[in-house]
Amino acid sequence: MSKVYIVYWTGTGNTAMMAGHIAEGVAEAGAEAVCLSVAEANVADLEEAKAIALGCPSMGAEQLEEMEMEPFMEMMDTEISGKNIGLFGSYGWGNGEWMDDWVTRVGNDGAQVVGGEGVICNGAPSEDAIEALKDLGRQLASLS
Repeated sequence: MSKVYIVYWTGTGNTAMMAGHIAEGVAEAGAEAVCLSVAEANVADLEEAKAIALGCPSMGAEQLEEMEMEPFMEMMDTEISGKNIGLFGSYGWGNGEWMDDWVTRVGNDGAQVVGGEGVICNGAPSEDAIEALKDLGRQLASLS
């Protein structure tokens, strides 16, 4: 069975909920979802993965969380070329600029952003966001 890794950082729990919905979509499509907080994740474990979901809420001035997620992304920047990457995260303010920047960064790293954009939601995921997250999981499973 193919695996889809879902690596995320969460502050309030919203991004963790989002990861769970992606995992549901992965399972619906017949693949195995491996959900890991960024503190549990190891870049070396992701080398063989063809499809990865990365999640982080907007922090500060529309940026990734700086203590765990940003250092993890700095390591991933050189490892994700040719991979299919799904991006997701929640926000409480702003307009999603952090996600636009992250999509650009991942594309510049040589990876394909699944769907061409990240899945974002303001606070906890709404029903529409839940369906978009499950769909992202199904898409990642088909690419794994």
